[in-house]
Amino acid sequence: MTVISREKKWWKEAVIYQIYPASFCDSNGDGIGDLPGITSKLDYIASLGVNVIWICPMYDSPQVDMGYDISNYEDVYRPYGTVQDMEVLIRETHARGMRIMLDLVINHTSDQHAWFKESRAGRDSPKRDWYIWRPAKYSPTGERLPPNNWRCNFGGGSAWQWDEQTGEYYLHLFATEQPDLNWENPVAREAIYKSAMEFWLDRGVDGFRVDTVNMYSKPDGLQDAPVVDPKAPFQPAGLLYCNGPRMHEFLSEMNAILARYGAITVGELPNTPDMEKVLKYVSAKEKQLDMVFQFDVVDTGFGKTHKYETTPKNYTLPDFKAAVSRTQGLIHGSDGWTTVFLENHDQARSVSRFADDRPEYRVRGAKMLALMESCLSGTQYVYQGQEIGCVNVPRDTYPLENYLDIDSRLFVKMTEELYGADNKAELDRAFSALQHLARDHARVPMAWDGRAKFGGFSEAAEKAGLPVEEPWMKPHPLAGEINVASQLDDPESVLAFWRRVLRFRREHADLLVYGDFRDLRPQDKDLFLFVKEHPRGGGKAVVVLNFTADEKRVELPSAEELGVRDVNFVPVMSTRGGKGRGGILSPFEGQVFLVGV
Repeated sequence: MTVISREKKWWKEAVIYQIYPASFCDSNGDGIGDLPGITSKLDYIASLGVNVIWICPMYDSPQVDMGYDISNYEDVYRPYGTVQDMEVLIRETHARGMRIMLDLVINHTSDQHAWFKESRAGRDSPKRDWYIWRPAKYSPTGERLPPNNWRCNFGGGSAWQWDEQTGEYYLHLFATEQPDLNWENPVAREAIYKSAMEFWLDRGVDGFRVDTVNMYSKPDGLQDAPVVDPKAPFQPAGLLYCNGPRMHEFLSEMNAILARYGAITVGELPNTPDMEKVLKYVSAKEKQLDMVFQFDVVDTGFGKTHKYETTPKNYTLPDFKAAVSRTQGLIHGSDGWTTVFLENHDQARSVSRFADDRPEYRVRGAKMLALMESCLSGTQYVYQGQEIGCVNVPRDTYPLENYLDIDSRLFVKMTEELYGADNKAELDRAFSALQHLARDHARVPMAWDGRAKFGGFSEAAEKAGLPVEEPWMKPHPLAGEINVASQLDDPESVLAFWRRVLRFRREHADLLVYGDFRDLRPQDKDLFLFVKEHPRGGGKAVVVLNFTADEKRVELPSAEELGVRDVNFVPVMSTRGGKGRGGILSPFEGQVFLVGV
């Protein structure tokens, strides 16, 4: 019998391209990316072999957390454009045979949203219960304390903010300016669905990436988190406030609306190490979400008590491979579905993290990771700039003051509070962690043309003779070397390879999109060697990847390793051009073989 998860669906075979509006393309020269800029690049995006674009929050917002603090779901942040500009973008995307997804940010709003302003107006406000308010606790000496010891996701402070006017605390799992909505209130839920979902579905949006999808149902009692960081007053509490008691009830309620529109969903699912819990979210039978982002792979090398409390490359290849195996294993024998991604707006660049961004290796590393990603099962996501091999900003030419992300700034503040503002060694260690892992790297403006002003970020305005302002975030120091224009007509470029490998993925979808993944040598510290097997038997593909800067001899798997009587390897793809030769892998080379049995 066919496993339900292998039923063919267009969105399972899709390649979804993520766009960060502020940093993608500036059409009017004000230094901020915008919706008309995105529309102007749709032909370029379509030429990659992309089926869907996903737009990060473009809603009206004070921009404390780059649009993830929404003050009005039904309007657009003016520097990005208008609702009419969004309607044009939706129409033009569809005209090119692509679909469009938006970010659905409904765990919290901005503190400037009309709902929260009314909620904090007084304890008797009709919308008081639309957010999570609690009275203070007090120490034996009378010191006012937050309701519990939960740590905010940004920095090291409390997840609770005291409101002087009404004499209570409100919960904010993220920034102080991002109060959490109270999903226990059915009237609030209905308002969320109408304003954040139906408003845009009625305008032709095809689906949503659902932000923090497992945080809406808070645990009964809001108990303290266990102390895992004794030096800090507030503790990480993600395992408490994620996957709460009513999560699946709420998602079923949402799905009933989404199903009417045929909308697709991908949920952001942090703090969920139990695969059985993950499967419940993506099981076809459960009708909750089409797929989720698990963070096992991109969290590789993060610190244990704070993601930035670590050192660069603080992991081994077996650690990385084990994370890949966990997320790929979700579909084995199940009716669930998985996703493939190495980058997004919250992650540093994958070449810098998982390969080698030195000039002599960065193209090789970018191609190897592209090949790896395109050979893994699930729906594939590509983040803007990944297709040209973008790397992290260099430490020596991009100083700490250029880092603008709230998460980065609060980590530096936390370091100063813990160790002193003049502790050079600790601040230097913090900078090293940020240079390796900060979200800022993904948000540096896209380089379209290395010969143009500011890397061509505002090239349309420049060509039209409009004044061009410096981008909102300092351009990448390597924009002259890593940009779209220099790669468009170069058959050996990272861009050309991405186009090639996405075509290869489509041609072999049965194996590469739907096949079962198996890591053949999980303890190998240098090579990643895995097989993709058709879920109903038959063909196999073997993928070999060299994660080192050295030439490596590879012994292809035996018939016994592959579970067959006899084996014949047919080389079909190599990151070095041609089909590969087997036996030897050059630095950061990847090869694929189809296996005739």
